[in-house]
Amino acid sequence: MVEPETFTFLADLGMNNRKAWMDEHRVERDDALRNFAGIAMTLHDYADRFDPFVADARIKPKQSYTKFFQEPRDRIGRALYRADVDVFANAGHPTEDVGYYLHIEPGNCYAGAALFQPSKAALSRLRTRLVDDPNGLKAILADPEFKKTFPDGVVTRKPLGAVPDGFVNSDPAAPYLKMVGLGCRKDLQDALLLDDDVIDVLIPIFRTAGQLVRYFD
Repeated sequence: MVEPETFTFLADLGMNNRKAWMDEHRVERDDALRNFAGIAMTLHDYADRFDPFVADARIKPKQSYTKFFQEPRDRIGRALYRADVDVFANAGHPTEDVGYYLHIEPGNCYAGAALFQPSKAALSRLRTRLVDDPNGLKAILADPEFKKTFPDGVVTRKPLGAVPDGFVNSDPAAPYLKMVGLGCRKDLQDALLLDDDVIDVLIPIFRTAGQLVRYFD
């Protein structure tokens, strides 16, 4: 699924995060982009085995993975480029709806379901859902299969120090209201993703993560 050269390119990019270096390695970049588009197609081709809504969605592979260049407002740290990529399998838009993803980063690969970089409107919908039905999320987190697959429960890439304005610390959903985007993740070894049959490993991960997707539908 993931080509060895893709891992090599991402590792090299992480150590040479400069425009001049990227310009000199356009061939390797384009090869990696083709690999990501192929992975997106594979995830959607097999989606009928984990989510019929995704299987029925019309997707554009080139719009189903994160881009290397980081816009200033979305930038994490000072790096100009991301040296990791998320490939999505969504029934909706990846920045508007919770969906399935495969995170590709040398030494830090994982898969699950999430909306890690929501738009302002999408974040508002997430928070409303959490406040309206905190017990629904609690039930998912207590599910034995979910706990086994995702022992860390719900995680975020960007935590807040306090609940956002308009909410209170006593709200049962307070820990999740402090998350600017959230999801679940299952760690994967890089070597596993080199195997074309890894889709058979990803499908049950996505099927279990589907509980979180359906909760936020």
